[in-house]
Amino acid sequence: MSTTLTGHGVTHPGSVRPRNEDIFVDRGDIGLWAVADGAGGHGAGDVASAAIAAALSDLPAGLSAAELLAQVRLRIGAVHAELQDRAAAAGRGRIIASTVVILLARGGHYACLWAGDSRAYLLRDGALTRITRDHSVVQDLVESGLIDADDAEAHPQANVITRAVGAQGELELDKISARIAPGDLFLLCSDGLFKALPEGEIARMLAAGLGAEDLIAAALARGARDNVTAVAIRAG
Repeated sequence: MSTTLTGHGVTHPGSVRPRNEDIFVDRGDIGLWAVADGAGGHGAGDVASAAIAAALSDLPAGLSAAELLAQVRLRIGAVHAELQDRAAAAGRGRIIASTVVILLARGGHYACLWAGDSRAYLLRDGALTRITRDHSVVQDLVESGLIDADDAEAHPQANVITRAVGAQGELELDKISARIAPGDLFLLCSDGLFKALPEGEIARMLAAGLGAEDLIAAALARGARDNVTAVAIRAG
């Protein structure tokens, strides 16, 4: 079964920050969408997220599903090494990094790859499921039973991620894959969205047929303090 997917993305610096270090990629022509959320301060975050976007944006058409997946891994790995080199040249202790979440869709199947706390959700039959697991300190604490999930966003280390493109060490992209069902709706987003809007509200809005622009508007109405990005991808 071949399924047609159509994506639409919106990004905004939010209500507080002057610079937007989020970026999204819409390569619906090859079945690829992504969100990257830069980190590092002093303009380094937008350098990192832009490097990811550039690497994904010029992927050639005509690749098989296996070739596309391999190219994505190869290119993100190259960006990881490049950002590490740039950080080392910038001075001791410097980090130029970005989260990333990538959705690939081909022939009725999808694969999702990610590093960090940008998320992918799937709305199917009116139920919203998070299909990624945050690489973050608070996620580890929740899974260890040391804090309650409801307390995670208020935790002092709520913004500390444990994996990112450009961070120290080897890069490991987690991956999940499954079949696509007609009517599926995927949402890729930066943490600025789910920290401004509860998941229940995101689910209600998506189930009501609202899209990325509506989610961003609702996050801004809640005073979104971080950059906020959403990409909604619908399966026809």
